[in-house]
Amino acid sequence: MGRGNSTEVTEFHLLGFGVQHEFQHVLFIVLLLIYVTSLIGNIGMILLIKTDSRLQTPMYFFPQHLAFVDICYTSAITPKMLQSFTEENNLISFRGCVIQFLVYATFATSDCYLLAIMAMDCYVAICKPLRYPMIMSQTVYIQLVAGSYIIGSINASVHTGFTFSQSFCKSNKINHFFCDGLPILALSCSNIDINIILGVVFVGFDLMFTELVIIFSYIYIMVTILKMSSTAGRKKSFSTCASHLTAVTIFYGTLSYLYLQPQSNNSQENMKVASIFYGTVIPMLNPLIYSLRNKEGK
Repeated sequence: MGRGNSTEVTEFHLLGFGVQHEFQHVLFIVLLLIYVTSLIGNIGMILLIKTDSRLQTPMYFFPQHLAFVDICYTSAITPKMLQSFTEENNLISFRGCVIQFLVYATFATSDCYLLAIMAMDCYVAICKPLRYPMIMSQTVYIQLVAGSYIIGSINASVHTGFTFSQSFCKSNKINHFFCDGLPILALSCSNIDINIILGVVFVGFDLMFTELVIIFSYIYIMVTILKMSSTAGRKKSFSTCASHLTAVTIFYGTLSYLYLQPQSNNSQENMKVASIFYGTVIPMLNPLIYSLRNKEGK
């Protein structure tokens, strides 16, 4: 990767959270517990689906990969965040920062597309139940999951390449607890217009496209459910997608707060709080949502 004139910076200093020293230990313990719970829950979800033949269906194939994605992107940022509470100078090498940003962006993007694919799966299961085995064949859902990983990799590679080809000469202090795009670009002394355009185009497209797929899928689902004459049928159909709808609401609600809040003096601190929820809490909640809100999971 060409780094231009960025040889002035060989490592970055992650500033982390501006909290008083006595609260750092409390935050460390709380976030460590959340991270360990997330790992146990998601690994347990994967093993459960792998070992139980009743769960080896497309409806559980996608949550299995969602659990894997959650493990990857929370593990990309959480250990370094925990380190910031134990070390005064939380340093990360230039190469380490590149890898962290690349891994995080890859799996965070894949997460969006997996949630959209799962909405489509719910739509086919409820609106076209007789054709479901033909439409959602093994080949199709493998291709859909592979596509989410490919799109995530391409998106992250483009962003990573353009972000770290900048010239960094203002400072090496990143005002965040991990290597995220906007805090890194704030250190650049090069023209970042192309980075802003890429962010709007790629991130905007990813979010808008996946949100529209989810919204239209649930519009058709709700119309189909309301047309059912049986109350039991309505309840069963809604319970099929209740877990996914809960996960989507939490996930996109957090993203909306993260990217749509107005810029202010506290916006960077608010972004850190939202990033904690997005990067650590949501990966912990997903296995609980998918395992406890349906009969098969229980």
